Amino acid sequence: MSRKPKRGYYVKGHFVAEGSELDLELKAEMTGGEPSRTELKKESTELQKLGEALLTLRADLMERLALPENLIEALAQLKRITNFEGRRRQLQYVGKLMRTLDEETRQSIRDALAEQQSGSARETLALHTAERWRDNLIENDDALTEWLAKFPGTDVQQLRALIRQARKDGALTADEVSKGQAPRRGRAFREIFQLVREALNDE
Repeated sequence: MSRKPKRGYYVKGHFVAEGSELDLELKAEMTGGEPSRTELKKESTELQKLGEALLTLRADLMERLALPENLIEALAQLKRITNFEGRRRQLQYVGKLMRTLDEETRQSIRDALAEQQSGSARETLALHTAERWRDNLIENDDALTEWLAKFPGTDVQQLRALIRQARKDGALTADEVSKGQAPRRGRAFREIFQLVREALNDE
């Protein structure tokens, strides 16, 4: 079974396969090293996405970037536009303005977005940790011993009282259990979470 011949061309007696490194180098030389239309389109799309991501950036991080006034105004208009076609055109304009920024500024934008995302991830993790501690304290007596070993400055009397109240509030009758009802969450349940959260934050 014969192999399908590779597509390509000859340069000074040597075969150059299409898509090979040599092919790309030769084409870059022919165009003076200028990016292709495909590369330009890809860059334009990436800059539009980066510009759109700026809409989600916190005010303090946005101020730190010190972006040009025309870009800030274009982003403000983009946020207000709800029409699909109008939004698409405005996004293209934002991408055009993003292209005028130097690479250092673009990298600063990426860094600010990454910083915000990292902060959100830490916040979510802290919430989950506090929720686990709260649930363990209410359900398991050993958790209180573990908590006090880790946070000896805790007001023990207050925490014990809150745990007792939370257990009392969440207690279900046999009938309620048979009906699959969820435990009730009272004020003590919320206060334990607040106490745990503050201690974890201080740590």
